[in-house]
Amino acid sequence: MTTLATAWVDELTAALGSDGVRTDPDVTASYARDQAMLAEAGTPAAVVFPRSTDEVAAVLRVAARHGVPVVPRGAGSGLAGASNAVDGAITLVMTRMDAVLEVSPADRLAAVQPGVVNKALRDAVAGSGLFYPPDPSSYDWCTIGGNLSTNSGGLCCVKYGVTTDYVLGLEVVLADGRVLRTGRRTVKGVAGYDLARLFVGSEGTLGVITEATLALRPAPQRPVTLVATFATTAQTGQVVERVVTSGLVPSLLEVMDNTCICAVDDLLHADLNRDAHALLVAQSDSGGAAAAAEIESLAQLCREAGAQLVHSTDDPAEGDLLLAARRMALPALEQLGTTLIDDVAVPRSRIAAFLDGCDGIAVRRGLTIGVVGHAGDGNMHPTICFDPADDGQRARAFAAFDDILALGLSLGGTVTGEHGIGSLKVEWLEREVGEVSLDVHRRIKDALDPAGLLNPGKVLRRRG
Repeated sequence: MTTLATAWVDELTAALGSDGVRTDPDVTASYARDQAMLAEAGTPAAVVFPRSTDEVAAVLRVAARHGVPVVPRGAGSGLAGASNAVDGAITLVMTRMDAVLEVSPADRLAAVQPGVVNKALRDAVAGSGLFYPPDPSSYDWCTIGGNLSTNSGGLCCVKYGVTTDYVLGLEVVLADGRVLRTGRRTVKGVAGYDLARLFVGSEGTLGVITEATLALRPAPQRPVTLVATFATTAQTGQVVERVVTSGLVPSLLEVMDNTCICAVDDLLHADLNRDAHALLVAQSDSGGAAAAAEIESLAQLCREAGAQLVHSTDDPAEGDLLLAARRMALPALEQLGTTLIDDVAVPRSRIAAFLDGCDGIAVRRGLTIGVVGHAGDGNMHPTICFDPADDGQRARAFAAFDDILALGLSLGGTVTGEHGIGSLKVEWLEREVGEVSLDVHRRIKDALDPAGLLNPGKVLRRRG
């Protein structure tokens, strides 16, 4: 380490203590990347573990003085490389700031630090009869700070929306170390620009979130669950469209293609219909007769579309078993090789076309591609399975990844519904948003981070 680097490491140690700063190569290497294993990653010069907003501000002031890049990080559950390290940078790990600061049943809100695990927040508010709805698949280990930074979604988005829909206010440390408080605690508020939502989904490129005030909902009722299988994607798409146009709002509506069905059946031995081209899983958490009626209406739509099988249950244990097939889709596909997970959202009326298009890409590229996703909001997760040791397969996998993104855009969709841009999709953001929008993005970035030190190379291409 150079003398200059030693100087700023000494300043960090003075601010955070020796247990808050690590430069050991084995430690820095372990914080080099998130779950996007094929995204580029460097090696941080130091990994720091702040315990307070003041310590985060101190880190950013040191970084600003010495021109050192800073990469904010939560649990590392991301799938787009957003928290992958930059060579010579400070990786700012927020997991020690893990306190639920307040739960207010009267105001239906909670104030939390960014290191709180999503499930821990759910558990903390459950005793008050409340519910924090955003539920990424990694909810039992991903952190709220990471959820905010990528605007995470989950299985219940069809009814409850995504992370940004629950943000009332934020505390954010800016690139120069100043602390910004934005937002409110009230249900309504339109004073000034909506700065809180500017930081949601910014993937650590505009500031570091150190506290969040989040809206809560009344706890859901006992669910009623439905599973249906179909011989064609057209039938599946018809059901999704009719759910929307009929006014039904299930709390969950998920889809799996045949590749996923067979992979899950191989893993779980669940006696799934391996001839089905698609499987839908739905739930209603409206409770009692209302939930039963909602699921029966959905079941009727499935039957009218020509479903091979329609089954529903109000037994929570059986419902969990039915959902297990959906939740195990990715682990099942991982048994087939290394996975490259895409994250494309399309209009709900184009889901069938997207599923068929992914089948065509799989054939054209000579690869296995399984598609699982949130049919209720059109957010699909095509997963490409390949052998990374085979150069030909690896090249075809990345080509298929781009094919899928192009397909999504051609159908009026977006290149990411919930995983974010990270480092994997920087060029694709430019293609999607266009020149004017990209210029606005850069102007905002330059205004808040003029030296370009916050998470460089993520979301926007690095300059120079």
